[in-house]
Order: sequence, then C-alpha cells, then structure tokens
Amino acid sequence: MSLSAGYRWAVFSRVLAASAGGYALANLITIALPLILNALGMQVAVVLLGAEMASFLVWAVIIMAVFHARSATRAWLWLLGAAAVCLPLVWLLPKAGA
Repeated sequence: MSLSAGYRWAVFSRVLAASAGGYALANLITIALPLILNALGMQVAVVLLGAEMASFLVWAVIIMAVFHARSATRAWLWLLGAAAVCLPLVWLLPKAGA
C-alpha cells in the first residue's frame, strides 16, 4: 500500500509544526509568562521557576493540539496566531531589572 505524496507532506508539515513551531511557541510563552506575572507583582525568582517548569507542559499541549487540528494548514495558522498574541506582550511589558 502506497501513501500519496500529499499525505506524506501533510504529515511532515505537522511534525515540523509540532517540533520546531511548538518549541518556538513554548519558548515564547516561557518568556511572556514571567513578564506578565512580574508586572502583576510576583517575585521574579518564583515566576521564572514556575514558567520554566510549565514550559514542558505547554510544549506537550501544543504538540497534541497540532496533531488534533483538522489540517496542517490550520495547525500552522494556530501556531502563528498564538505567537502573534505573545510577541507584542514580550516587546511591550517591562523587563525585570531593566
């Protein structure tokens, strides 16, 4: 039984979205979360440790969401949309110690 080239590319795109895109989005969330919580008045050390530990869970959820999406295109659009929400937060929120 031979799989079509379109199906193979869709699977490859999902794997790429889950691994590279999911890693990038999880790191972006890991950067944004301490900035948000620090702006709300929490201690820097506490929020950094919590965000770093939560990043593994976030990445796992992103991987599951990518493979749950109806298509690879929707998965990529979801990743880009989430990054578009997080990126301005990283740019606009004040940095601790800066």
